[in-house]
Amino acid sequence: MSVLKVDDISILFGGLKAVINFNLALEQGELVGLIGPNGAGKTTIFNMLTGVYVPTSGDIFLNGKKKNEPISIINKKPYQITQMGIGRTFQNIRLFKELSVLDNVRIAHHFNVTYNAFDGIFRTPAFFKEEQNITDKSLELLRIFNIDQKANVLSKNLPYGEQRKLEIARALATEPKLLLLDEPAAGMNPNETQDLMKLITSIKDQFKLTILLIEHDMNLVMGICQRIIVLDYGQMIAEGTPAQISKNPRVIKAYLGEEVEINA
Repeated sequence: MSVLKVDDISILFGGLKAVINFNLALEQGELVGLIGPNGAGKTTIFNMLTGVYVPTSGDIFLNGKKKNEPISIINKKPYQITQMGIGRTFQNIRLFKELSVLDNVRIAHHFNVTYNAFDGIFRTPAFFKEEQNITDKSLELLRIFNIDQKANVLSKNLPYGEQRKLEIARALATEPKLLLLDEPAAGMNPNETQDLMKLITSIKDQFKLTILLIEHDMNLVMGICQRIIVLDYGQMIAEGTPAQISKNPRVIKAYLGEEVEINA
């Protein structure tokens, strides 16, 4: 079953064709990599999938959280798309730096609160019960990422690698069906990247996620992705398994530079 279907989307910025006739189908439980040189259009695609940009042409369909049927997300606001089931992280970390680690995750949970304005204003038992539930779920996410001991630390004071983890935890708090990770290993050392690879695979299975990730670390991409899509100058130039992509002459010329060894 397709969680996401992208039909022939293109986007123009003035006379610049940033993405041209891009198609994609993501099946439930897939972990797919989107790679390409800088400026190839990868983050632009993420921005169209999350409502930051509206495609010049084409359509995007998402199987919603509540109704198992494809719904066009074109012209939906980013918050509406989040509520429909797409969560994301950013190439440049966008935490609420002056808030605690816990509050960064708690904020994201408020997409799914069940109490109403009356409960919030008058602090009814329903309000306190829901807020405690949000705190408990937030702490559980922090435990999964092994940063629960820093729940009360300001997020700006976390080490860089833990800030990356916190951003993923915050995205999970919106309870997505589809998680978009934009360069999750950027700035990480090899040991942190290895831990991240295990973590991404683990949360995919634990939360029954479909994941689409952009990444320049080819060891990570080749190590965990089931399928890889390659962009160049806004167009898809290849799609296949890690083994197929690593031996594709067009990909090697455009991006990889050399064949990538895949450890058995």
